[in-house]
Amino acid sequence: MAKSKLKPGDKVEWDSSGGHSTGSVVKKVTAETRIKGHKVAASPDNPQYVVRSAKSGKVAAHKPGSLKKG
Repeated sequence: MAKSKLKPGDKVEWDSSGGHSTGSVVKKVTAETRIKGHKVAASPDNPQYVVRSAKSGKVAAHKPGSLKKG
């Protein structure tokens, strides 16, 4: 997935340890941050997207290549 094609509110799909998941983009992260105590090593050259799971409502960060617009 091209980095610039996702924006907040976009519906996305990804594969997780629990199987296939769906949800929506919350925001693009381009600086190191923490989510639920976990370090997200994002940068302008290596952005990540914070997504909210449609099933659980939990948020997590994912690299653009692991997300598919759905």
